[in-house]
Amino acid sequence: MASGCALRGGCPSDYGAVVIAVICFFVLLSRSVLPCLIHKAPRTNSSSFWIPVIQVFSSFNLLFSIVMSVNLLQFKSQHWRRYCYLWAVWVEGPLGFGLLMSCRITQAFQLYFIFVKKRLPPVKSYVFLPLVLLPWIFGAAIIHARKPLSEECHLGLQWTFPVAGLHALYVLALVAFTRAIRHVEFRFDELRDLWKGILVSGASVVIWVTAFVLNEIVTDISWLQVASRFVLLVTGGVLVVVFFSISSNQPLLSQISLKKKDNVEFQRMSLALGIPDSGLLFRKEEFRPVDPSEPLDKLLLNKRFRQSLMEFADSCYAGETLHFYEEVYEHGKIPEGDSIRRIYMARHIMEKFIVAGAEMEVNLSHKTRQEILTTQDLTHPDLFKNALNEVMQLIKTNLVRDYWSSIYFIKFKEEETMDKEGWSFSPPRMSSVQGSDDPFYQEHMSKSPTSRCSSPG
Repeated sequence: MASGCALRGGCPSDYGAVVIAVICFFVLLSRSVLPCLIHKAPRTNSSSFWIPVIQVFSSFNLLFSIVMSVNLLQFKSQHWRRYCYLWAVWVEGPLGFGLLMSCRITQAFQLYFIFVKKRLPPVKSYVFLPLVLLPWIFGAAIIHARKPLSEECHLGLQWTFPVAGLHALYVLALVAFTRAIRHVEFRFDELRDLWKGILVSGASVVIWVTAFVLNEIVTDISWLQVASRFVLLVTGGVLVVVFFSISSNQPLLSQISLKKKDNVEFQRMSLALGIPDSGLLFRKEEFRPVDPSEPLDKLLLNKRFRQSLMEFADSCYAGETLHFYEEVYEHGKIPEGDSIRRIYMARHIMEKFIVAGAEMEVNLSHKTRQEILTTQDLTHPDLFKNALNEVMQLIKTNLVRDYWSSIYFIKFKEEETMDKEGWSFSPPRMSSVQGSDDPFYQEHMSKSPTSRCSSPG
């Protein structure tokens, strides 16, 4: 029978493993928080926010439960053993490894429906994830009811292999979803990241389960007890860091290096997708006169006028309509046969402008909004036609009428008069992309200085 620190905990290697686990968790926090802070990504209500938060939560549970359940630290009080089933069964299982893998399976499920079925998933993420977690919950409930744990929180041979099989089952489920989308030509390496996640999780599970089995079954060899729990915690720490670092939930954000200062190519979804002439103004671009009597749809084809009107709308805190028009205009440039890029752009627009509570939600009728959100074809060329018609009516009745008498139009006319051959201007405000719910979300656009508007739009 194991004795000394191998039984009570507190061996030098135990403290070393705890230090490594703490470092891994802080690395995980930095990787999850710093990119959002540096690139000023907003908090959203979509799964683009809460799935990464759940991953961090489950990672902490996994590491902390290992520390508590395998007795890595030597506690003077033994009251913690009363909560053996809490640490070893519930926190380590459904709230730890099970929850971590369920998040990745949920992401793969979303990618499958969006890019293979070309429609939104029939089940919301906040419903699908608990459903995926149910086997873990049932398993934990059965173990808790049968109470097979020893005084040292060991399961024994009868229960160890079924628990190990449950770990492997979730890896296989992730493999199944990933195989279903292997033929999709993703633009942001989501498939590669999923395969990396499978490779890392698969290798970690093999090492982890081996150490877990040895720790649970071979309880009479002291050095093996010490070594197996060291491997358990260190492997768990490496798993959570690497697994989160290659998250397919934020493909664009993962491509932005924290060391690079020039990230202009990722400031618009249209640029990231390689859509030509994506609404940017160039100094040598031909200056076209603007006639207020022309139809609005024709005026908006003039990029300089569109930019000036957008700045005016932003100053009135009503710029979402112009930004929506801009994004839909870029969406229309994508060939109908290019289904992948059309899906990326459509999802970007829906997450930013259409869904309730979106970053720049536009004022649409309930019927039009639901037509978009329940579409059976994300690549349909007329997906945003009705919404665009409603938005154009809002622009006509509010923004354009006030724009003609605003300082922005006066400035526009002065620039037209002073510089017919080139135009110097501050960089245009551009909508940012950070890869949202499954798999896109957008960076919040800072408000431009306010100005007086007779109609807030």
